[in-house]
Amino acid sequence: MTVNVQFRFRSGLLSTAFDNVRLRGSWDEQGRPSNEWTSVPMQRSRDEDGYDVFVARVSFPDDEIGTHFRWGIELDRPGASSLWAIAAELDDEASARRERSFELQQGIAPQTYYLTWIGRLGANRVERPNSADGIRFSVWAPNARDVLLVLADPAIGYIADDGTGTVATIRMRRTVDGFWSVETGEDHGLSDFDSMVGTPYMYRITRDDGSLAYRTDIWSLMQIGAGDFDPDGAIYHGSPAALDGPQSCSVVCDPKRVVLPSGQEVAAETFWADEFVGGRTLPERLEDLVIYELHVGALGFGKAAPGTLDDAIAFIEHLSALGVNAVELLPIAEFETRANWGYGTSHFFAADQGAGGTDRLKMFVKACHQRGIAVILDVCYNHFDPDGERAQWAYDSNDHTRNIYYWYEGRPSDYADPTGGYIDNISTGWAPRFDEEAVRQLFISSAAFLVSVCHIDGFRLDQTSSIHQYPVLHADGRRADRAAAFGAKFLKQWTRTMRLIKPQLFLTAEDYSDWSAMTEPSLTGDGLGFDATWYGDFHHNLVEYHGGAQAQLLKNAGFGDKRALTMSSLAGALQTSARSKVVYNQSHDDCGNREGSARTAVIAVNFAPIVGETRAWAEARSRFAAAMTLLSAGTPMFFMGEEIGARKPYRYNDFLENRENILGEADGSGAGMLSCYRDLIALSVHQDAIRSRNIAIPLVHDENRVIAFHRWNDGEDFLVVGSLNDAPFEHGYQLHSERLGNDLWEEIFNTDAHLYGGWNVGNSGGRIRATAGVLNAVLPASGVLVFRRL
Repeated sequence: MTVNVQFRFRSGLLSTAFDNVRLRGSWDEQGRPSNEWTSVPMQRSRDEDGYDVFVARVSFPDDEIGTHFRWGIELDRPGASSLWAIAAELDDEASARRERSFELQQGIAPQTYYLTWIGRLGANRVERPNSADGIRFSVWAPNARDVLLVLADPAIGYIADDGTGTVATIRMRRTVDGFWSVETGEDHGLSDFDSMVGTPYMYRITRDDGSLAYRTDIWSLMQIGAGDFDPDGAIYHGSPAALDGPQSCSVVCDPKRVVLPSGQEVAAETFWADEFVGGRTLPERLEDLVIYELHVGALGFGKAAPGTLDDAIAFIEHLSALGVNAVELLPIAEFETRANWGYGTSHFFAADQGAGGTDRLKMFVKACHQRGIAVILDVCYNHFDPDGERAQWAYDSNDHTRNIYYWYEGRPSDYADPTGGYIDNISTGWAPRFDEEAVRQLFISSAAFLVSVCHIDGFRLDQTSSIHQYPVLHADGRRADRAAAFGAKFLKQWTRTMRLIKPQLFLTAEDYSDWSAMTEPSLTGDGLGFDATWYGDFHHNLVEYHGGAQAQLLKNAGFGDKRALTMSSLAGALQTSARSKVVYNQSHDDCGNREGSARTAVIAVNFAPIVGETRAWAEARSRFAAAMTLLSAGTPMFFMGEEIGARKPYRYNDFLENRENILGEADGSGAGMLSCYRDLIALSVHQDAIRSRNIAIPLVHDENRVIAFHRWNDGEDFLVVGSLNDAPFEHGYQLHSERLGNDLWEEIFNTDAHLYGGWNVGNSGGRIRATAGVLNAVLPASGVLVFRRL
């Protein structure tokens, strides 16, 4: 007699490039335990939701009932073979093993590994071959006594705490893994999927203590609200559009269709058919990128409301003319209120409705791709929306220890304040519960959805140090080592899944731990798997860092005296930029939100009024900062508005009042700076030597405020010379470097050109012969020159 076991590998994707998928397990060909794992081919199929699933069956002798077996999945994909497809590690902080296990029993259920949970939770289509497709609603509420699906009045889009706004209630059934589900055929209130698209809904949770709570669908693809108003449980009779998204009803959406601005619906395949036109392609390597950091909400100059994705689509022409080949959006997933940076996410699958929603995001991505611009999304996994009453907070229990989305240690009685068991991590909310697969999959699956459905090209993870390094107990600040360990496990699982789904994704992290594992492989190793980390000290040495020991070159140059500048610190930052770093002269955090920070031009003259001669110095030093960033060995990035010499502060609480008229300034007073940026970007993007990681710094002089470095690859060699001296070296400055040899060097770029608003001091684009490694060149004040070896 035998026991037959079915094994399933489900990606949650409609299609994959996976090939030669095989089951591997700790048994021999007779199904008996073995240290040598056997391999069994898996057959591609489709599950009832229309997703790829791979299936194999293995027979075990019945005398092995009670035996513990281990298993996993191995697969190939184009360009890579024998990839281990179990992304999650064991739930043991001391183990990095990636495997599944089971105890053999008669009548054992199928053993399934879910790479993502797409299609498992939320409102999903159920394919039916001989009738209209059905719909299934599923919610994770493991502590709930009872769950009802509540359909809402679409004219209101909100359900009050007393149930006002309800159109129908449908009982759900408890299934597996803490899920509650109901689908077409189980209740007459549910029709076919297509008929229910656009239906607003919530869940009524009877929590473990018997209390009732209305909760949104955390896996919703859309929240109906596009405004700021939170009824806070009270009866509401206003417009759905006026509601704040996180508190409003979730909405049934069809990800296989796209609603155009005209209201016309088209199939997703039709929508994406002209995604790439005219032979335009996207950059393939992180080192080839020049990233423009963009906050959609800070667009829309001249309007009272925050900018939208329609404003961003209109802005793409500016990005294309500027020459950048990647745009990084501040978080666009559903967040609280309209005027917000977006770092308190409530619904990770749903693009913020106030910004235009998920279909508008697809339109933005497509328009960027048609111009060869990659789209990177900033995502925040270190905390949830702080006002998450109808989202993650106390979803199915008022017991702190059973607050399913949040990490909690100990018992409430252990602390003077029962909130003492939550985890602080230097973010604006408490840490997620990273030891729970359902929580990890919220982040993993939403990212996979954005890649597969919205065609996103990469991600920047906000403050990953908060996930793996900073966790401490809220009560007393003691280290929470287990929380940190599971944070690192989560990051590895996340990057492994992304690499399996789309290996060419750009994955970067805001991380200041200086942990080398951050950029070591995760799919084929035990690193955390990112391509690069943000390098804050590049900005701190180049521009400013209030109270820090860094060089803060522009800030100190802005005093206008003759003090020496520690150019040697910038040299160290430039050298470090070659080690998997994203470098920037400005990011969203550094333009006025942090004490002592401001726009580059403002820092460059130490907050003096930017008029007359002072403006000339502000712009000259800003051009210096841009050149150091764009010609470094890191992946360069700059924040919106830097290209026109923006001066207004960009702060969390008043960015609307300080929006820059970027498009207007581009044709006005910012034209010179824009031309400088455009030419620097072209040099950076089109010269392989500049995009290489090769850098050597032969000359640094703190007193003279001069630095020089080489960038090269096979057949090309460039010399970059920068000076922050307040006077030009009009009679020449001797540059010493063995690489100069006796060769002829041509000046090909000068930040001090008249075209850019400079004083036009330099070498007039001339050719200069080096002699025995010495080149004598005229250097402008606060300028940067680039020479090419001929």
